[in-house]
Amino acid sequence: MLGSVPDLLRLVVVPAFAWAAWRDHRTRRLPNRLWYPLVGLGVALLGWELWLRAPFAAVADRLFLIRVVVSVGLVVPLSYAFWRLGGFGGADAKALMTLAVLLPTYPTYYLETTALPLVETTLGVFSLTVLSNTVLVGLAYPVALTLRNALSRDVGPAMFLARRLPAAALPTAHGRLFETREGFTRRGLDLDALRMYLRWRGSTLAAVRADPTGHRDPGSITRTYDPTDGAVHAARSDGGEARVRTADDGDGRIETGGGSGPGDEGEAAGGDPIADADDPWGAEAFLASIDGTAYGTTPETLREGLEVVAARREIWVSPGLPFVVPMFLGLLLAFTYGDLLFGALSALGMV
Repeated sequence: MLGSVPDLLRLVVVPAFAWAAWRDHRTRRLPNRLWYPLVGLGVALLGWELWLRAPFAAVADRLFLIRVVVSVGLVVPLSYAFWRLGGFGGADAKALMTLAVLLPTYPTYYLETTALPLVETTLGVFSLTVLSNTVLVGLAYPVALTLRNALSRDVGPAMFLARRLPAAALPTAHGRLFETREGFTRRGLDLDALRMYLRWRGSTLAAVRADPTGHRDPGSITRTYDPTDGAVHAARSDGGEARVRTADDGDGRIETGGGSGPGDEGEAAGGDPIADADDPWGAEAFLASIDGTAYGTTPETLREGLEVVAARREIWVSPGLPFVVPMFLGLLLAFTYGDLLFGALSALGMV
């Protein structure tokens, strides 16, 4: 495979995004350190190419400059806007921003009989092609989910957007509850927030299901722990240290070490109850005690979700889409075929 040196160096994005897709699928967490070297490489390669093409006298050089401006000036703020509006996760936005800098224009790779990508758009902004392909690949997800439910005979109104899981599987599942006590909802309790809550009060889902009445009593909360960020593994995904807080800490100070970890059996510290008596499940106390928010969770959403997981053996869960997975597939398709949508429209004579 032959191509320019910058285009060949850009192929490092393939193994990097392969690892990111695997990690996103398994943990729904991607470290920030993944993006820094890729963005740095993109900036260096862009500087190199812009220096070679200056003063942009040729039409091709001016088109290159325009495409770079569109990729960096449009895709980067568009990614940020999607994140702010809740359409993207933070890692998804950073991944697309990285591609906007590293792959603003179409690379070219020459084989014996052809050149890749096979289909280029008129605009020629490669990062937009990756985004377009990602959206098309992502549309297959609800189709696959529906087929899976049909084969499992989980047929019903929720089968197009959710799957039924045993309650015992929730501690290691991703997504959010798709049902309430009264019916279905697309704004149910996020399972990361559920894990945060359970770790905060040093309990487990099994314990909640065994004694929901005791857990509803906010007076039972006399010791709390670092809720982490809700990742499936017990440790903080940011590398922070698990901590314990007791009701004796009048200043609200969080102490490192000492005491039981989340889910451990240990003697509760003395002192007044942490949660207010009018706060079922201690939901308001939990949300007031953490830094930031628990993925948009409100006390009402948390209480409703806890009632559902405490009472039902099987629960409909919207698994969500690990967006970097279709982004990786969209990237591979962009490198080889090119733009799926543009190619289809071209075949139909519509562009």
